[in-house]
Amino acid sequence: MRRLLTALALILTPSLAVAAQPILLKPARVWTAEDAGPPHAGWAVLVKDDKIAAVGPLASIDATGAEVIDLPGATVIPGLMDLHSHLFLHPYNETSWDDQVLKESPITRTLRAGVQAKATLEAGFTTLRDLGTEGVGAADAPLKKAINEGLIPGPRLFVATKAIVATGAYGPARRNFNPEAEIPQGAQEASGVPEVIKAVREQAGAGADWIKVYADYRVGPDGSTQPTFSLEELKALVDTAHSSGRPVSAHASSDEGMRRAVLAGVDTIEHGYGGSEATFKLMAEKGVVFFPTLTAVESTSTYFGGYVAGQTPPTAAMRNADRAFKLALKSGVTIGMGSDVGVFRHGDNARELALMVKAGMTPVQALLAATAIDAKTLGRGETLGQLKPGYLADIVAVTGDPTQAIEATRSVVLVVKGGQVVRRP
Repeated sequence: MRRLLTALALILTPSLAVAAQPILLKPARVWTAEDAGPPHAGWAVLVKDDKIAAVGPLASIDATGAEVIDLPGATVIPGLMDLHSHLFLHPYNETSWDDQVLKESPITRTLRAGVQAKATLEAGFTTLRDLGTEGVGAADAPLKKAINEGLIPGPRLFVATKAIVATGAYGPARRNFNPEAEIPQGAQEASGVPEVIKAVREQAGAGADWIKVYADYRVGPDGSTQPTFSLEELKALVDTAHSSGRPVSAHASSDEGMRRAVLAGVDTIEHGYGGSEATFKLMAEKGVVFFPTLTAVESTSTYFGGYVAGQTPPTAAMRNADRAFKLALKSGVTIGMGSDVGVFRHGDNARELALMVKAGMTPVQALLAATAIDAKTLGRGETLGQLKPGYLADIVAVTGDPTQAIEATRSVVLVVKGGQVVRRP
């Protein structure tokens, strides 16, 4: 069976065959993500095996025997990253979240995740942090393994398996169904310090690279977002995760949920729409990275809030997300690129970059968020996220100059992952 799968993979994805010779990329310009400076005109990038061998002026690179890929008018940049993704979800205007969890089979969802991983890679996103399968258990761990072994194409994955939620706090919400029915949940429930510790250990054992916790959710009697775990529970979760060498991501939209998560020592905050200036300053002080997920809010506002881009004013949810982003930027918080893709179509991840620029970042700041900053957040800043000799050859070429017009990130003409050409002109 394994030989059959390998043969099928080679037939279906011939472009992923290991490069037989070095590759020289000759674009109009190269942006290395080493700093916020402009791209370098007349530079080239030499790839040997799975790494970058040289970056610099074309005349300075010995490319003897290399395949030359001309990229006129293009800018070569590091492979892009999205550190808040859900490969096992698809847009909510296609199928609601509840129906995906309750009605779609795990096999169907896993097969779709493979297709969506391929679309993401071809869109120039060579690395994802996938923050929970939302009801498909630890299926992200074998998906990651299949990608790593070359059975299917996809980005580098850092996975969280099941997120951890307070008992009764997540969904599908039991109050909406027959109280006698056993309703599958989209995450692992836990209450009290012993259960929280056990949940972390179970997810680590299932293959999680990161531990994800929901520090708050829509549990108020009126459906409002309220904290779900005590500070004591969150501290126990973080201590257990960190002692196993795993960082912690916290879903937190309320100010109190964010505050507790930061005090507990989490590594990243997702969403943060209700954050106060004091809490964002605390995040900056503690070095907690913020992932604003602006596209998720715009998407749900479009699906369910009557928002029409260019025709209607932003919804209240969009205004809150914009306010939080600006406050985080002003407070000196490190902001990474994480879009919550899955709420919207996989492969459209670059929408988040455009919204980050619209909300106040420069194009270069947004690009750094999706490259060097995200790589550092993953603990891979010495091997990923920049174009430097010795770094893994995850490289993208886009039409135009994204340091001047961020929309260029949606015009991908070449993708290289680990030295393998995934997409070419």
